[in-house]
Amino acid sequence: MAKLSKQEIEHVARLARIGLSEKEVASLATQTSSILDFVETIQASDTETVEPTNQVTGLSDVWREDRVVKCKLTREQLLANAPEQENGYIKVPKVL
Repeated sequence: MAKLSKQEIEHVARLARIGLSEKEVASLATQTSSILDFVETIQASDTETVEPTNQVTGLSDVWREDRVVKCKLTREQLLANAPEQENGYIKVPKVL
């Protein structure tokens, strides 16, 4: 059984800059330990005969060829739908 101590949980919480109460630390220690126990159970499974795969549904990507299509609308008609425009371009909020 992989048991995490309260000190280890507090250390990880400090690294992540997460404030935890004593009750939350105890709860997380128990929950994390049970997750690690489950991972140990999975790791104990024999997978020698299992063939590696990256996809199991049988579906494949369906990509269409890119092609340029002449637009029937003028630049002014397209810009008329934009909430804001400036110098012939659509104006959007800054994303920083």
